[in-house]
This record gives sequence, structure tokens and C-alpha cells, in this order.
Amino acid sequence: MNRTEPPPPQHRRLPARILRATERPESVLAGIAVSPGIAIGPVFGTAEPTPEITRQKIQAADAPAEGARLDAAIAQSRKQLAKLRTRLTALPEDSQVEIAPLIDAYLRMLGPSRLIRGARQRISEGLLAAEAAVLREAEAIAGAILAQAAPGTSAEDRAGLQRRGDEVREIARRLVRNLTRAPFQSFAGLPEGAILICEALRPADAALLDPSRLAGVAAEEGGADGHTAVMLRALGVPAVLGVAGLPQALRPGDLAVVDGSAGEVVLNPSPARLALARRAVSAFARERQRFAKLRRLPAETLDGAGVELSANLELPLELPLIQQSGAFGIGLLRTEFLFMNRETVPDEDTQTEVYRNIVEAMGGAPVTFRVLDWGGEKGIEALSAAGIVPDIADTNPALGLRGIRLLLRWPELFETQLAAILRAAAAGPARVMLPMVTNVEEVRAAREIYERVARRLRRRGERLAEKLPPLGIMIETPGAALSADALALVADFFAIGTNDLTAYTLAVDRGESDVAELYDPLHPAVLRLVQFATEAALRMRRPVSVCGEMAGDARLTPLLLGLGLRSFSMNAAAVPPVKQAVRTARIEDCVRFARRVMEQSDPRAIAAMVAGEK
Repeated sequence: MNRTEPPPPQHRRLPARILRATERPESVLAGIAVSPGIAIGPVFGTAEPTPEITRQKIQAADAPAEGARLDAAIAQSRKQLAKLRTRLTALPEDSQVEIAPLIDAYLRMLGPSRLIRGARQRISEGLLAAEAAVLREAEAIAGAILAQAAPGTSAEDRAGLQRRGDEVREIARRLVRNLTRAPFQSFAGLPEGAILICEALRPADAALLDPSRLAGVAAEEGGADGHTAVMLRALGVPAVLGVAGLPQALRPGDLAVVDGSAGEVVLNPSPARLALARRAVSAFARERQRFAKLRRLPAETLDGAGVELSANLELPLELPLIQQSGAFGIGLLRTEFLFMNRETVPDEDTQTEVYRNIVEAMGGAPVTFRVLDWGGEKGIEALSAAGIVPDIADTNPALGLRGIRLLLRWPELFETQLAAILRAAAAGPARVMLPMVTNVEEVRAAREIYERVARRLRRRGERLAEKLPPLGIMIETPGAALSADALALVADFFAIGTNDLTAYTLAVDRGESDVAELYDPLHPAVLRLVQFATEAALRMRRPVSVCGEMAGDARLTPLLLGLGLRSFSMNAAAVPPVKQAVRTARIEDCVRFARRVMEQSDPRAIAAMVAGEK
């Protein structure tokens, strides 16, 4: 999206009196890097008073009155969110797209949702005061969501569960504040060029920030995968979250440096540190300008080999980040978001509308839809309510009924989603991708359903693309990689998911601290599987891409190019540095480098080669 951006606030020259070293000692606090950039400015601390809940239990005769109080708090919350929606017009267009879907989700939870039903039941049957009923129900729901992170759950899925739990808690927070008439966090009086410091910054709070006035953000709570982090990245504000003890370390008049790239907050920086931070501000600005120029340049090696760089999409609110990155389409659209935080499975028309909006937003760039990849750990309430999956996750969801196995077991669910994707694909180029394929028969069965759905839609008079979108598969298990030559006969394309492939190959859950260090995508076994699958696809002239974290690591770009890969899908933020790596590479050099790497049997030696130490 094109818009005129104000100069980054961290570039403004601050008054000399603010930049003088203070008498207080320098303090360096570590946190989580959330939004890149360096900010220097005076701190502005803000806190949210804790609401006072004066009673927990009520008399039976008071239950109707408590229900009425809850109704009033719901109505007030809806008004506040509607007002927030109108204020979005003051934000950059990209940020509006980020927060609007989240507000819609909040509004849905204020309807006849599990949270509201459960709170009413706790009031009428448990005789709890409205505040206590809301809090207990929200914690029960959030706890149940987080408990679904069973052994084998990927870091990506754990982050998704955390987001869902946070959404429930956020609505409960709003209801309780309205029930107790407690004030919300205020940003009134935030001076221009200041750094906002707080205990927690919620997505709705982030929507109230003016990026043209704000230098940076640091908070004690939060992480890189939450909605707040996505919002801050869209606003272009340097930010660090998860900084333990930050509010307690502040004093009025403190100067701070926020390093949103390194995940560091420095209070009362020394003159040497301040000079270093100023140089980093200039260096980051130059890097951002260089990456901005890369956006319109082709992803092409020095010897003219074209490379396709696309982005992964987990939530529609990430679309602006993809468009800003210069990615060529969406290489992996995770469709699970549409099934979460719902009481019923979305019907064909609902799915069609959402998918079509995404296809149209990409303006002719291709979109690859990965069909529903429920793995037992994702805890999709709508699927449980429909009796499709159990309420309790499998003992080992990584090895259970997940991906294509579930969809073939429930063809009606599969057919509805395929119909929606096919209808949306009439608006622009698209591909369909099957998750967790392990054998040829699964692909054949899926293709039969795919073509049957297309025939039914055409008989119904639906407008479809003249040629059906390609039907491809994820290569994310050793079995699929070692069967790649056979799978290439029945699949239109491959996408190598290196995250799961690494986990399955090495029998390592990187979320388990005891074995996390064994998770290594540069292990020779993983690289050989990537090589085998890539070569099988190339022999059959099937498109092949890599879409795990390896794709977004610019250090690995020469190795992957040398193995024959010419298509990468990654986090949108990784596109510019990977493009830079592509544009400085020569295929002949990459091939020689890949050969040397593949001769190694020691992962440490491979890591050293990738790092340029050998």
C-alpha cells in the first residue's frame, strides 16, 4: 500500500538537556525483540490501576441484578470498541488493516460466545458476582486453550494458542474494568519523541498510539508473536516486550535507548553507549532505505537466475506487512485462523468471502492455500463442537489424526473448504496445498475429491478459473521426502516444510527445553532429505519451494540455492535480507558450496561453513 510516511520519530534530534548524561548509573535490561529499529528519548511511564473486586459471592436473589450488570458492561464494551473502530482512520492505512479484524473478533466474543454463556452460568448457578464470574470463566477457557499444547506441538502452534488465550483474557479485562468502573491505561500527555514504558500494552492500546509522535515502546509483558507485536511492527515503532522489572527500574526524567532489533532497553545510557546508539540509528536508517529500494528490484542472482520469494500468512492482519516486504505472493496461507474462536465450522460462503478478500488484496500475485491442518494440539472449538475432533488432544498429536488424514476421514469438511478456495480462486491465481502427506494414496484420494467438488460447482453455475489451481503437497516427514520421486507423479508441486521435517527426522520437540539444543535444521540427515525431495521434483519438472524457517535465514540462502531451490516462502520481515542474499550470489558458487556442505557429516562443521568460518 502506498502512503506518505512521516520521518521515523527516532531520527529527530532531541534537546541537548535531555541527551546529557544523567547522574544515575546505566542500566541494561534484556527483553524480546519485537519491532526493529533504535529509539532514543525520555521515558513516559504509564500504568493501569488494578480494578478492585470487592466481592466474590452473591445471594441467589441478587443473581438477576448481577446478570443485568453484566449486560450493561457488555453494552459498554461494545460501544468502546465501536468508538475505537472510528479512531482507526487516524492511523496509517496498514495499521488499520492490522487492528480491524481483531476488533471484529472481540465483538464476536461479546456476543453469544462461550465466555459470555459461561459467565452467566457462573452467576446463576455458582452465585458468583459478575466480575468474579467473568474472570473465572476467562481463565478456565484460556487455561484449556493453553493446555492443548501437548508434546510435539510446534513453537508456531504454541504461539497461536497463546494468542487465542490472550484474546479471551483481553475481553474479560475490558468487561471487568467496565463492571468496576476502573480507568483504562491513558496515553494523555505523551510528549513528542518520548519512549512509552508500561507493564503491558494491549492491541487496543497500540491502536491509540500516534507513530508520528512516538519514539519507541518497551513493556514488561508480551512477546514477539502476539497481536500487539504485529501492530507495533505495522506502525514501524521500535519496540521491546517482555522486559522483566522494567516499570520498577524507571525514575522520572530517565533517558532510554530501545533496541528493537537486539531486544534490549538501556536506561540512563553512558556517553559512550549514547554515541553508539546514535550511530546505530543512522545505520538502521540506511539499511531500511536499502531494503526499501530492494522492494522493487527483482530477486535475481548475479548470473541472472530468477528466484521467487513469497511470504507466509497466518492471519489476515499480516497482509500489509507482506505487501510492504516486496514478497511475490503468499507461499503458505495457513487457513486454521478461520476455524478458531468460533463455535461452529465456517460454511462455504463465509470461507469464500475471506479467501477471496485475500486473493484480491494480493493484486494478481499468487496465493497458496494450505488446507486445514488440525493436529490435535490446535484446539479448534468448532471442530470439537461438531464432533469432528475430540475435546482432549491426542496423547501425541504429532503422530495422530492430523492434516490430510483428518480431512480424508471427514470429506464434508474437506469438500466445503475446497469449494470455497475454488470459488475464491476465480479472483486471482491460487494453489491448493495438502498438509502432512505421507503416501501416494492420500494424494490420489484428495485429488478425486478436489475434482469432484469442481464438477459440482460448475454444475451449480459457479464461476471458476478455466484451469483448476494446482494441487500440491507439503513435504514435512521423512517418509514423504524419501517417497518424493513417487509423490512427484501425483502432486503438482512440492513445498518443503523444514520445521516439521527437522522435528520428525531428529525426533526432537524444540519446545522441550531438555532436548531443544538437538533441534538442528543443518543436521546432515535433514539436509539430505531436503536435497532428495528437491532433486525428485526437479527430475519430474515439478515446482518445489521451501517454506520453513530455513527459507527466511539469509545465511542459508546460498546453500539452498546450491541444492537447486529457486522458490522460498518465509516471514514477511525476512524477505528483504533474503533478497539481498540472492542478489549477491552466483549459482555456480552456490552449487560448489552446497557440494562441500553435503560432504560433511558433522552438524557443527556445517554450521561453521554456513557462518563463513571455513
